[in-house]
Amino acid sequence: MKRLLSITVIALATALLMLSCGGGAKRGGAAQVKAPRVFVPAIVPSSITDPEERRLYMCEHYWDKVDFADSTFFAEIDTAQMLNAFVAYVSNFMNPEDGAPMGRFMAKAAKYPHSLRYFAMLADQVLYDPNSPLRSDELYIPVLQAQVDSEWLDKYEKLSPQYNLNLALQNRIGHKANDFRYTVASGHSGTLYGIKAKYTLIFFNNPGCSMCKTIREEISASQLLTDMINRGEIKVLALYPDELLDEWHAYREHIPSNWINGYDKGTVIRNKNLYDLKAIPALYLLDAEKRVLIKDSTEVGFVEYVVSQTM
Repeated sequence: MKRLLSITVIALATALLMLSCGGGAKRGGAAQVKAPRVFVPAIVPSSITDPEERRLYMCEHYWDKVDFADSTFFAEIDTAQMLNAFVAYVSNFMNPEDGAPMGRFMAKAAKYPHSLRYFAMLADQVLYDPNSPLRSDELYIPVLQAQVDSEWLDKYEKLSPQYNLNLALQNRIGHKANDFRYTVASGHSGTLYGIKAKYTLIFFNNPGCSMCKTIREEISASQLLTDMINRGEIKVLALYPDELLDEWHAYREHIPSNWINGYDKGTVIRNKNLYDLKAIPALYLLDAEKRVLIKDSTEVGFVEYVVSQTM
């Protein structure tokens, strides 16, 4: 989960208007402004009382009242309301680690160019924006795949979705993390897979980053993590992924001595897109086999929870 959701509805509405099919009708030389149409989500049948069954029903039927073939709907709909509806859909009914329902939904939307572009735009804001607390690669992957596979988009329109898809498929939950080499202040280097511990916590950070400072202090203040670090059960790799090494050297004293403090020599991680680093800081928790338990988080409390559940 990331920082507070920051969405500029006016900018989104403008972009969607450019994608839509036409504007208001004109009469007597003056544009007639129509009241925006309103989206109404599905309602769970009263016969379904189990909370999980109700969630699953809405997961599959939330958008049932949308006619994806109706291009005027997407041209006239209240964009702010649709954005809020998409947020509600994701936050209330979707499992962020299960992209299958999103894939089924996007298969319906992708049948028509206007609905594909509209929902891809909403997904960009909610599932991809680095400042969105609902950001989720697992939910965003089906959205990207629908664009890459679409007959409506040309090869140039597919370049960005394909790039983002390739990046989102890296380091997925339950999969092994990409290995990389880090260098420490002495000039010696090591590899991620060379770190031997029950857990490895990668902390991508930058000097002078206020949130990086907050996360560093939260890790140090955690009694659970501190005890496990002291026992060697968790190794923390604080990694600087950029190339301003003077700043990194000046900041080294702020990193605890019992952490591995390294940098990416030659910025290989960025150049080869081994990790998605459009938002820093970022925490990755790996198990002993370097399988990803947490991907791209800023929540130290979530790290504590996952560790406590898998010890």
